[in-house]
Amino acid sequence: MRLGLGCTALARGRLSGHLDGIGVYTSELLKYANSDTNGLELGLNNNVICTVFGKKFGAALPTACTLPMVYSVAAATSAATGLPFLGATNLERQIDLFHATDHYIPKLRNTPVVATIMDVIGIRHPEWVNPSLRSFKNALFRKTVGWADQIITISNYSAADIADWLGAQAPKITAIPLGVSEDYFQPISQEDKNNVLSQYQLRPGYFISVGTLQPRKNVERIIQAHALLPSSVRTEHPLVVVGQNGWRTDDLIQSLSQLEQDGYGRWLKYVPRKDIFALLQSAHALVFPSLYEGFGLPVLEGFASGIPVITSNTSSLPEVAGDAASLVNPSSVEEIAHAMLQLVEQTDLRNTLIQKGLLQVNKFSWAETARRTSEVYREMFS
Repeated sequence: MRLGLGCTALARGRLSGHLDGIGVYTSELLKYANSDTNGLELGLNNNVICTVFGKKFGAALPTACTLPMVYSVAAATSAATGLPFLGATNLERQIDLFHATDHYIPKLRNTPVVATIMDVIGIRHPEWVNPSLRSFKNALFRKTVGWADQIITISNYSAADIADWLGAQAPKITAIPLGVSEDYFQPISQEDKNNVLSQYQLRPGYFISVGTLQPRKNVERIIQAHALLPSSVRTEHPLVVVGQNGWRTDDLIQSLSQLEQDGYGRWLKYVPRKDIFALLQSAHALVFPSLYEGFGLPVLEGFASGIPVITSNTSSLPEVAGDAASLVNPSSVEEIAHAMLQLVEQTDLRNTLIQKGLLQVNKFSWAETARRTSEVYREMFS
């Protein structure tokens, strides 16, 4: 079987120096597909054609098959004309199946297409996404999903959401959970942790929040919850927010600035991946009460780092966390604050959640994600 793998998001991440969740997902699938052992297991024999939309992304993956038009233009053109993507004929000569890992679903003429759809946040909650060309993007997304023969998504919650919001347009949907990188499990030496903490002017024991700043990540309520803690707790366990600026964050940035001015926390706009491991392992707890997640990979990353996790009792997050996290109503500042204070005052609870987290995270692996994905390939190819 010859597989075409959509790698535009991966290429964009490599060019910018920062892989988002979709880029990590694509990278892990590519790693297993190209492995001599796992590639044979997947039935690919290293026969994977990376595909990117737009010539500028070809620089990040020089061996990729490059379709000449950027994806939005190619998709809009095919949606308007009903014709396959420009360059699709050349691509189809090289592959038997195409997997769009990054929501960039091509219209092909003779080749089956499987698409990974992480979530339908843009359709279900348009108020939480970047407003730029939002209506056009949502309409185009609904159209392009119809070009897929099968959908892979990342949780049972997300599968139900896709079926509800895309209705008859949705083809067969298979839920395959994500994995977590082995890097998060590797203990960082105390010397290396001290060096990283010194670089960011931190001491161990802070609460940490990780993720791009955007409305659904609920960082404003995390700050408000931290402000409800006794001042002695806030001093001993400040709040560290790791995340680059996204959209609709003017008020949040003011709150972060005030947090820093008051001496109760830090906003680290950009942190290299190699430092994230030390920062997580030095934290008192991860606070991740997101308003909506198709999966919630930071929960597993917190578990793997050996720290307790506070997360939401909504969307896919209970499915991922099981009984290993402190689950809260993400709309309740008081519940978030109570969970934080419990993890300060109750050492036994903190230790129990750490142990449960390590057990829970072992249920997820990229190897299993790749294996189950290969089952979808085989089903389609047969």
